[in-house]
Amino acid sequence: MKKYYVLDTNVLLHSPQSLFAFNEHMVVIPEVVLEELDRFKTESSDRGANSREVSRIIDRFRTQGNLLAGVPLNESGGMLRVETNHLETAMPPHWDRSKGDNRILQVCKGFMEHGHPTILVSRDTNMRVKATILEIQAEDYRNDQVVSIEQQYTGRLTVYTSSAVINQFHDDDTHTIAPDAVLVYNNETHSLTTAVMEINQFLLIKSTDNDRHTALGRFDGKKIVHLRYAHRNPFGITPRNIGQIFMQECLMMSAEEAPLVILKGPAGTAKTFYSLAVGLYKQMECRPREYHHILICRPNIPMDEDIGYLPGSEKDKIDPYMRAVRDNIFTLMAGHNMTEAKEIAQAEDTVQMLFDKRTVQAEALAYQRGRSLQKYWMILDEMQNSTPRQAKGVITRPGVGTKIILLGDPEQIDHPFLDSRSNGLSYASEKMRGSHLCFQVTLQHDECERSPLAAEAAIRL
Repeated sequence: MKKYYVLDTNVLLHSPQSLFAFNEHMVVIPEVVLEELDRFKTESSDRGANSREVSRIIDRFRTQGNLLAGVPLNESGGMLRVETNHLETAMPPHWDRSKGDNRILQVCKGFMEHGHPTILVSRDTNMRVKATILEIQAEDYRNDQVVSIEQQYTGRLTVYTSSAVINQFHDDDTHTIAPDAVLVYNNETHSLTTAVMEINQFLLIKSTDNDRHTALGRFDGKKIVHLRYAHRNPFGITPRNIGQIFMQECLMMSAEEAPLVILKGPAGTAKTFYSLAVGLYKQMECRPREYHHILICRPNIPMDEDIGYLPGSEKDKIDPYMRAVRDNIFTLMAGHNMTEAKEIAQAEDTVQMLFDKRTVQAEALAYQRGRSLQKYWMILDEMQNSTPRQAKGVITRPGVGTKIILLGDPEQIDHPFLDSRSNGLSYASEKMRGSHLCFQVTLQHDECERSPLAAEAAIRL
């Protein structure tokens, strides 16, 4: 039976391609949705771009038939229809009929009263609750959602093997371990079973007869190899836990070997700090320089959507959102033991110089569209607040010699229409899983190193 899927505006602003995600069913766009899309089309943000793309798609179908009656969407029998009827459909008397949300719900209710199986698709939780009040079936847009956060790829795995194998691995830096020589613990059967590993997955290798006998390695797709950078100290930084050792490994690799690095984990696990430390090391201490610039972007909602309303130049508008980055660079320049006012002032001047000379650049994520970046160390912070479309847009930007680092915590999302399964960070992580060009590490709560209080809060709050 053909179903009627009524799309809320936020679904189309999130993904213009959602129009094609419903196979043989009827896709309905209430006329009020077109009016709401029209309000966003002049924006320079990702939302504005999506609004314009949706309008172009609908206009293309307009030339193929009568949108009010419905035009074919695909070969499966799917149809696209713009709905202007059901104005007289009864609604709760205290609901404001002029509100766009209530008009969309009125269209859904009208279809139901005419015997059509109707489903409202909205990313707005309150909209779905109101639909339930009217006994309208409502769903979130799930086409670009990934698995739940507990099932998402972490880029690391604990495996088990004999002490003899670990001893051999330690004795010779060129020695490797065959994949069939390690096992994983199965929580369901409470037994050790054959390990299934992803390419570039980092491994904590434990002995089956001695819990304290361990080794660290990486699966390169064929065998388990040694970590090459575990004992390095980029910009004077020493890894303090296993997660940071794994993180340092993939950050220290060249852009040719590891052009994309995805680091997830709670606050205080040094994702941004470590990314800046390795970037500054590569830019300031390595000769010849591997990268010309360090570029930092953050998809803060106010920055991308309201930046045009803030006074000043682009730099003046972005600076308030980059204070966390400045704090991290200051810590790298000053160290933890600096107490003299003169030394602190010198460190602050050095930080400012890095920005003034554009060694370190800070830009809005929305302005990266259309760029082709050559030899950039590109840090994309707080990417849990980006959409899948934004994540795709920036990952497809790098040119030769550019390395992209995606950072964020899927459990701390500020975007009103994103969650742990639909944000750009999780989406990129799952879609790039298994790529030989992508390295991933998820830091754990007990690997928080910001301070004892930060570690305790990350676990308790």
